[in-house]
Amino acid sequence: MELKVINEQGQEAAKLQASDVLFGREFNEALVHQLVVAYQANARSGDSKQKDRSEVRHTTTKPWRQKGTGRARSGSNGSPLWRGGGRIFPNSPDQNYSQKVNKKMFRAGMAAILSELARQDRLVVVDDLAVDAPKTKLFSAKLKGMGLDGNLLVITDELNENLYLSSRNLPNVLVLEAQEADPVSLVRFAKVLVTKNAVAKFEEMWG
Repeated sequence: MELKVINEQGQEAAKLQASDVLFGREFNEALVHQLVVAYQANARSGDSKQKDRSEVRHTTTKPWRQKGTGRARSGSNGSPLWRGGGRIFPNSPDQNYSQKVNKKMFRAGMAAILSELARQDRLVVVDDLAVDAPKTKLFSAKLKGMGLDGNLLVITDELNENLYLSSRNLPNVLVLEAQEADPVSLVRFAKVLVTKNAVAKFEEMWG
């Protein structure tokens, strides 16, 4: 599989021979959907708490007598059927939302995403990416020179401090190391800029 390598002017400078296993795989929509849902579920914290009928603060006195009123019998104001009563199946703060994804499935899903990005020309490779100083203006100008000033995910093999600091104030740009790449970010951004060393890292991890 050949990937387009661009220079700082955004022009195609060379071709990079990449792994067909990682960048030439057929797109599996069901697998990618499962991967994205699982990733978002695993990031979810079980911090919501609701009260059951034993925890709500209501009198334990019977609201009215059992018979003779013409109304339905009731024994407690804390009943789940009443407004302000306890929940029948309350949320618990220790609830676990995580989903298990096998390593083989994860590798296959990431390969399917990267392959689809390459087919749609949303994946661009650059030799190296660095800025001389931690200034947002410098980094923004470099991206504009490449024609990549829109919604962009930048993936490098190692996160340079200047690159990280200069990208923080750009609202539509996210810079990650190769080992931190996740399916949600790869799917969400319109363009993905990857360094050559990051491609090699991908092949080492998932190839």
